[in-house]
Amino acid sequence: MTHEARSDVTGGGEDVVALLMRQHGDIRNLFDEVERAEGEERRAAFRRLVQLLAVHETAEEEVVHPSARRAFDGGEQVVEDRLREERDAKERLSRLDDMDPAEPDFLPALRELRTEVMRHARAEERYEFAQLRRRSDPRRLAAMAKAVKAAEAMAPTRPHPGVETAPKNIMAGPVAAVMDRARDTIRKAMGDRG
Repeated sequence: MTHEARSDVTGGGEDVVALLMRQHGDIRNLFDEVERAEGEERRAAFRRLVQLLAVHETAEEEVVHPSARRAFDGGEQVVEDRLREERDAKERLSRLDDMDPAEPDFLPALRELRTEVMRHARAEERYEFAQLRRRSDPRRLAAMAKAVKAAEAMAPTRPHPGVETAPKNIMAGPVAAVMDRARDTIRKAMGDRG
């Protein structure tokens, strides 16, 4: 069934797989933008990338992975593999977030992160999202998309390695989100030098 047909079946609602795959494209585009930009433009693009990756992964951890664990045979192992990849990426992203984008080591480290993130996205699309789409009712997929958007609205905006499960996100997420958003506000007020 095509995306358009799925939208019709769900009453015009977007399904979670389409939403997350679109975000994977947005992430790829932001990596391109960071690599092409220089100076303050690079710094601003990198901040947008960090925020998108952080909220995207949190929402997957809170909404998508728990559903995938139960939706199909082997779902538990597929999710465990994705969580391991997410933790590794969060650790790399956290180190990059502490660097100045003008440092000579920044772009090589960013390219390593990009490779890791894109490999992770392809694995999600192939092993997790495809199975969710096959095994879930279109209304369920639309409801999950709404839940992902709600989770993203309240998610931390910085990487937090070690917080990769729904229970950990529920416990630590609200406090981390408040701290991250305060840090974002301060950085913006200081011209992104904080």
